[in-house]
Amino acid sequence: MVLAAGRGRRMMPLTDRVPKPLLEVGGTSPLARALDRLCEAGVARIVVNASWLAEQIEAHVGSRADERIVVSHEPEPLETGGAVVRALPLLGPHPFYVINGDSLWFDGMKCPLVRLAEAWDPARMDILLLLASLVRTEGYHGTGDFLMDPDGRLERAPEGIVVPYAYTGLGIIAPAALENPPQGPFSLNVAFDRAEETGRLHGLLHDGLWYHISTPQDLETARARAGNGHAPAVPFF
Repeated sequence: MVLAAGRGRRMMPLTDRVPKPLLEVGGTSPLARALDRLCEAGVARIVVNASWLAEQIEAHVGSRADERIVVSHEPEPLETGGAVVRALPLLGPHPFYVINGDSLWFDGMKCPLVRLAEAWDPARMDILLLLASLVRTEGYHGTGDFLMDPDGRLERAPEGIVVPYAYTGLGIIAPAALENPPQGPFSLNVAFDRAEETGRLHGLLHDGLWYHISTPQDLETARARAGNGHAPAVPFF
């Protein structure tokens, strides 16, 4: 499931005309890269949700002429959790990837989609999230999202405390994590919190690059790094 229906308000005015997942970095877009990587990994069914500027999302999917990729239309935005629940009949009964349509990642030693699949353990997990280390992430200005114990179990960041890891927008979710969902729009954070309470929320540390793209300045940083082979900016003296 690729989440591509959001308004992208912090990226305005750019997102007044282009959906955030289709803003280009390095000659392609986060949505295009995510779909390419899912296809390369052999995923048999890929669902992309669309609401804001949906015709552009639909046109991109249609241009691929790939029967594996289908669009889940949302007349009204359902937020991340509501979008996934709406798409469950298309996704099927097995655990599935969930990817934020604006997440921009680059591989380390191995594709993180493969690493997530290899780390998935249904006996211990309802949700497995790919995490980025804050010290290795340029342009991230938050305080992090999770603590992680030696077994990979995740705990939400206590309020006002800086923690080491941020959620990259990639993960695997079992349909059981979305049983008895709230009615209408809701965030996937609801499912994350439920899994945390039962000790079934786990994390995997990303060994490659990840760019947090929230504002136009974040976008320019990512574009500059991508155009420079992802080398850090070096000041001239």
